[in-house]
Amino acid sequence: MLAAQRSATARTGLSHAAAASPKVKGVRTFFASPSRGKQRLVILGSGWGGYEILRAIDKKRWNVIIVSPNSYFNFTPLLASCSVGTLEFRAAVEPVRRYTPDVVSYTAWCDSIDFKHKKLICMPATAPVKFPDSNQSASGRDPNESASEVSGKPDKFQLTYDKLVIAVGAYNQTFNIPGVKEHAHFLKDIRDARRIRTRVLECFEQANQPTITDADRRKLLNFCIVGGGPTGVEFAAELHDFLHTDISRHYPALARMAKINLYDVAPVILGGFDSGLQDYATTKFKREGIRLLTQHHVERVEAGRMFVTEEGEVNFGLLVWSTGLAPNPLIESITEAKKDERTKRTLITTGTMNVVMKETGESDPDVFAIGDAATIADEPLPATAQVANQQAKYLTKRLNALIRGRAPAAAFKFQNAGSLAYVGDWEAVFDRTKAARGPKGKETGRLAWLLWRSAYFTKTLSIRNKILVPMYWFLNWIFGRDLTRF
Repeated sequence: MLAAQRSATARTGLSHAAAASPKVKGVRTFFASPSRGKQRLVILGSGWGGYEILRAIDKKRWNVIIVSPNSYFNFTPLLASCSVGTLEFRAAVEPVRRYTPDVVSYTAWCDSIDFKHKKLICMPATAPVKFPDSNQSASGRDPNESASEVSGKPDKFQLTYDKLVIAVGAYNQTFNIPGVKEHAHFLKDIRDARRIRTRVLECFEQANQPTITDADRRKLLNFCIVGGGPTGVEFAAELHDFLHTDISRHYPALARMAKINLYDVAPVILGGFDSGLQDYATTKFKREGIRLLTQHHVERVEAGRMFVTEEGEVNFGLLVWSTGLAPNPLIESITEAKKDERTKRTLITTGTMNVVMKETGESDPDVFAIGDAATIADEPLPATAQVANQQAKYLTKRLNALIRGRAPAAAFKFQNAGSLAYVGDWEAVFDRTKAARGPKGKETGRLAWLLWRSAYFTKTLSIRNKILVPMYWFLNWIFGRDLTRF
């Protein structure tokens, strides 16, 4: 449920009031401890795992600090809708600072973790401050002061922790294909959705100019998506709806030139779904004119074109890349903990989410990892928002029980609730063939679409977004999507 994201989380130690830890040259130390006697819980990341813990943790008993390069949580299932204007951007995000000042929040990346001394070295994710008349030293400062220092290099600062939750997620997988990072769009963050929406509208405005040829118009209006998983499929469906409603109404001649192409190296789309649902989605896409190019391999990407082994040169106006997950740089930098040999991008944990250390082979009682940054030993789970959210709820209960002196919960057990994907024209597929509880089965069409919308409506976290999401659905149904580009 990408564009760049980094974060990290925490580990145990009873004494955070040991106020003077050794200072690192050029690094400022923040203790960020509003009240004495509380154990400090540091959460790295504000995604499906980190944000859920931030939301539900007992803030009266824990001194909570969250470190994330984003000041918000992305409700990722709605990003495809935001990227074409079905929803407005604020309907798909939740602010981290809703919970301040009960928690301390730093908009920063965690660059490294010292597990032995329970320290984190962090770098601000904000632009460096460069006032010419400033003269601040790099020594420790009160946490209420600026985290940045006026210098030519980004500042770094240090935090200590008692318990650490690593929920930094993963990056977009490019398979080191040249040009992907420079010329493709990802769909993992609300900023990605904004860039895609701007580019789609820009393509039509460019194609509408009287100074270009029809051949160039067709190149501009060739929309390519690489990745046949739920993200790629849902974006293709949302884009198809956009082209065949609002675009065809306002750019009728150009809409007939627009094409959508979905590429994947696998033989089928929606690989984790039931085969019957895969066939349904494939048939629907072909009927709607969306080209499915499975078992195709991209060799390299350049500005406005990509080279595909089976097709040669393919021109595009927009390329959206959604092909899986790559390791987060923080996870790559960790050498003290065991990592999954298969993926190389996750830390090995026990069933209680504790990170297993390489040297001892034992779990660290003060460090936890969840979501796309973690793999439970001998129990690999899909890298989905559903897994990360359930792990976060489990770990929150465990941490709250620990701080209250109660017996913690038993090992985590994933409860598969099914999988949903929108396929366009108010139709969806819903796969419950592997559901852990309730009726098993599958649904397609309008009923699955109603279930899809109901699920995402009920999963939105704040009352504000529970109002905004159906309101935007209704407004766009009545008045159409906004085609303003700014």
